Amino acid sequence: MHVTGTVPHSAPAPKEALTAPASAPAEDSSGDNGRHARRFGLPVATALVMGNIIGGGIFLLPASVAPYGTVSLVAFGVLTVGAIALALVFGRLAERDPRTGGPYVYAREAFGDFAGFLAAWAYWITTWVSNAALAVAAVGYLDVLIPVNGHRWTACLAALALQWLPALANFAGTRYVGAVQLVSTVLKFAPLLLVAVGGLFFFDPHNLGPFHAGGGSAIGAVSASAAILLFSYLGVESAAVSAGEVRNARRNVGRATVIGTTGAALVYLLGTLSVFGTVAHDRLVKSTAPFSDAVNAMFGGSWGGWAVALAALVSMTGCLNGWTLLSAQTPYAAAKDGLFPAPFARRRRGVPTVGVAVTVVLASLLTVYNYTSGSAKVFEILVLVTTFTATVPYLLATAAQLFHLVSGRRELVDRARLVRDAVVASVAAAFSLWLMAGAGYAAVYQGVLFLFAGVVVYAVLAARRQRTA
Repeated sequence: MHVTGTVPHSAPAPKEALTAPASAPAEDSSGDNGRHARRFGLPVATALVMGNIIGGGIFLLPASVAPYGTVSLVAFGVLTVGAIALALVFGRLAERDPRTGGPYVYAREAFGDFAGFLAAWAYWITTWVSNAALAVAAVGYLDVLIPVNGHRWTACLAALALQWLPALANFAGTRYVGAVQLVSTVLKFAPLLLVAVGGLFFFDPHNLGPFHAGGGSAIGAVSASAAILLFSYLGVESAAVSAGEVRNARRNVGRATVIGTTGAALVYLLGTLSVFGTVAHDRLVKSTAPFSDAVNAMFGGSWGGWAVALAALVSMTGCLNGWTLLSAQTPYAAAKDGLFPAPFARRRRGVPTVGVAVTVVLASLLTVYNYTSGSAKVFEILVLVTTFTATVPYLLATAAQLFHLVSGRRELVDRARLVRDAVVASVAAAFSLWLMAGAGYAAVYQGVLFLFAGVVVYAVLAARRQRTA
């Protein structure tokens, strides 16, 4: 897609002006050589984006929004526009500065160390809490195939295994991370596309139900269903965060981000539409496995539950694989600049192994706490907090793009695309604010406390940097 390609010949900025700032540290290649370290091409980078956006939530989404009627498809369309705008912003920012770290790099380059640290800190919290949540949710699907939920500790061990297996793939090197991500994305898309595309041949308009099923206005229904769907697009930044591991990052990061986000949106929209058209509305509202019901309605029998459970398990394992890598990349970039503890900057076989280890240990402790406390409420609050913390780096990144556009620095702005880039960045900023508002008051309150805890950490690290300088 040309909008995220290289700068046209008519652009005033020379190629040298698009390189990383002179003050930026060069990528450290220590520990990155060997047959286990390999840079990602466009297919793997695209799979990373799609795999991280599409986790296990898609298997429940149609039933979640069915009570609002088919008006929820309008909400899907609005959200898709915002997500693609955010993807385009990441592509333009990565074209300007293709270093590992994504939003952290963009925020720090535009606004300084403190903004960069907040982006890295918020994103890091998002990744390890989300990994714990994904693993616990994956156990529910595993239980369909192998009964594990009957005993608390059996379920806990299964959740821990689902976290550590992707971590081991990361320890093995980027070569294996890319392979796992590509295979898991292909495997999970097979059943999803079966329903998304095959369901159109079994589509019955009578199953759709009313356009607006709830009370109140249609606009209110769009907003209400959007609040459920908002967080389905988290992960659009995946290629940008791992830009240092992507071949020809200036070109491929933007392409992978836009292609991956568009592909995920297409699967979301077609999948939801097909389920709406194959499962009767009154049944879909009460369904706990809408894709299973759709497969059963299409082909008969009761094997849909097993098929969807297996697809969901593969989907979540691939998602954990990708998020485990991302959880270490942003702290790695910040540690190289002295804004995170120095051990996070160590890499082996292309992977920041210390960051992966710390992240998986924290996620494991949170998982154990969830099962031992016996209360899902605390865990659910923490998961909601991640929906707020994830939008902090999004908003800082879009603000960085707007900063560059408004500042008028010729070496950073392509004037031929100034208006277009400004409109896209404004839409992405509005989308980020909508994500933040959708998290709810409690999540924003708790999330701000997490950010303030990071301020204390920043103060200590900044003081140490100044003393050693």
